[in-house]
Amino acid sequence: MGKIAVHEFITLDGVNESPSWTFDYPFDPKMGQTIASLMPPGTAILLGRKTYEEFYPAWSTRTAEDDPGAPFFNESPKYVVSGTLESADWNNSTIVGPYSAEAIRSLKESFDGNLYVSGSGTLVRALLADGLVDELHLFVFPLTLGSGTRLFGDGGPQTKLELAGTDAYDGGVVHLAYRAG
Repeated sequence: MGKIAVHEFITLDGVNESPSWTFDYPFDPKMGQTIASLMPPGTAILLGRKTYEEFYPAWSTRTAEDDPGAPFFNESPKYVVSGTLESADWNNSTIVGPYSAEAIRSLKESFDGNLYVSGSGTLVRALLADGLVDELHLFVFPLTLGSGTRLFGDGGPQTKLELAGTDAYDGGVVHLAYRAG
């Protein structure tokens, strides 16, 4: 059985929407190593529609020379959760259909490796609410925005997690790794 490992960039006040604000912070190579460790061989990518639509044009033309993460994003199987997409043109992409806890559970049970999720806030909130996230990796940037979509919004279910590790990087970013509690 596979596991779902989520990676999110968030602000101190929990905003994870359109993380262009991360560009104001230096990218620490140690943080890149941590993110890469979430993508071992045999990992597939699980994406919501909006993130798929952002990642496809951004990653599909990149090569390993452009970015060492390009082969992972371009060659890995990708599962897109969407009730509106009719086709997924990015290499190795499959549309799962609209969000269904049962469909994701079935995908998880049929997969031997990790299902890696980056961004995809709406999908992640649903996965957390349904207890389908095995690991949650939060990269917390030293910034508050005061508004924007938050990973843990008002009215969401209580979610208990166990701290699995922490790291601090140049530029003030902190990595908080959690396991399902």
